[in-house]
Amino acid sequence: MRSAGVLPGFRLTLGFTLLYLALVVVVPLATLFTGTASFSLAGLQKALLSARVLSAFRLSIGASLAAAGFTAVFGFLVAWVLVRYPFPGRQAVDALVDLPFALPTAVGGIALTALWSDNGWLGRLAAAGGVKVAFTPLGVVVALIFIGFPFVVRMVQPVLQDLDPALEEAAASLGASRLQTFRRVILPQAAPAVLSGAVLAFARALGEYGTVVFISGNLPLRTETVPFLILARLEQYDYAGATAVAVLMLLFAAGLLLTVGALQREGRAAAPARR
Repeated sequence: MRSAGVLPGFRLTLGFTLLYLALVVVVPLATLFTGTASFSLAGLQKALLSARVLSAFRLSIGASLAAAGFTAVFGFLVAWVLVRYPFPGRQAVDALVDLPFALPTAVGGIALTALWSDNGWLGRLAAAGGVKVAFTPLGVVVALIFIGFPFVVRMVQPVLQDLDPALEEAAASLGASRLQTFRRVILPQAAPAVLSGAVLAFARALGEYGTVVFISGNLPLRTETVPFLILARLEQYDYAGATAVAVLMLLFAAGLLLTVGALQREGRAAAPARR
């Protein structure tokens, strides 16, 4: 006989799951597509192909890619240090990695603006070298690195912890150098997790508003990102234009979710080989 479970049966829990997802996720997002159903092709072109919209998408996508690439490299290094090297204060450093998750985005944006403005601690040094950070596209990249950095670290840490040290010892016994061991043994195992973390960081950066809104300055055609453009159109009562841009962002997010799912499946498929 089947033993009683803690939760009700499959049909009831499945029905509740589907209802919950429909009310919380599917129905709100479906309203975006219904809002653009009355758009003509000319209307969509006017809403999505203006110079301001294209500039905002170029900045958001370009800055998000740059931030994701930075976090992929340095997030892996931080995860490596936290997993492989015991040192005083390691738990405190490990806790600091999650601070951007817990910190309100507006607080992070204000802090970064104060730090990187021309009279800030780091902004003063950058300005002395002829580099302006706050209220420029570079400031947007800095803000996106701040909020995306933890994704790579937290994706890579479990993979590095699960790596069998015997694989590295076997490579060393066969005469492999440290670089060869890293390139042939460690990196192939960690690559799916690094890519997954980078894609998650890119997805988060693409839709980030609170951290970017202060340090970017929101200058149209220069430092205006897509989330702020959507808000600006709503404030101008251009609901149709805001909806069209939001739908395009939604399609980007769906593609990113599919990418993350494929990378995670690849990582799970490679897990038996690691063991």
